[in-house]
Amino acid sequence: MGLRYAAGLPTVGEFGDVRKLVELGVSADRHGWDGVHLWDHLLYHDPADPVTNSVVAASAIAAATERVQILLTVVLPRRQAQDVAQEAAALDQLSGGRLTLIPIIGSVDEEFTEFGLDADMRVRGKALDERIRVMRELWERWGTRRIPIWCGGLWPNRAGLRRAARNDGAMPIFHEQRERNVPVEEFGDVVSFLRGEGAGTGFDLVLEGATEVSTAAEQTSPYGETGLTWWIEALGYWRGGVGFAAERISQGPVAR
Repeated sequence: MGLRYAAGLPTVGEFGDVRKLVELGVSADRHGWDGVHLWDHLLYHDPADPVTNSVVAASAIAAATERVQILLTVVLPRRQAQDVAQEAAALDQLSGGRLTLIPIIGSVDEEFTEFGLDADMRVRGKALDERIRVMRELWERWGTRRIPIWCGGLWPNRAGLRRAARNDGAMPIFHEQRERNVPVEEFGDVVSFLRGEGAGTGFDLVLEGATEVSTAAEQTSPYGETGLTWWIEALGYWRGGVGFAAERISQGPVAR
């Protein structure tokens, strides 16, 4: 299968309205996108920003669509593994096996400290590994399909990407990623590292960036040649908000 494209949606600020997220998800399904990627937050930088629940949004999108993959980010160290495992199993069933889970370490310390949780990165990393293990065991016990797990990691840090290599896919992030598309050579360095850590056949390589529909195929093709399997089109508030996201999704991922 060739390179696949997902619409990447925040769940905060103007996007913190589950009804709008469902509308965008349904539009992505209708306009040829292969997936919808959702963030996960409790708080964000502006205390006044609305923040909606990504699991509820993903469930509503799954129920209203037939084709798109649901790529669900979960800040797993601040949640109970058994609850996330149960939610994921139900969502996977609801979507007909269209769920991919992206458990991450979390980027907002206040989402831990304000609720009495330890924000230390090492503590969070150990909790993330343990919770992934527990989820896998519960899914096996329940007879749930092996739900794909992608893990993130800020390059050039290595720990998150080593975790990814032990699972089903990697979604690396890079400094200043919203200001520029990651150079192909820099992405290639990550691919080489992951291959060296044992990531092999069937392993997904995922990257977020920005394209224009008329040149999207040309922009993303070099990444595909390097090993990219999923391109996440970043459609956050920094690109013009919900209005821009709706327009870009309606154009489809690439020019036909």
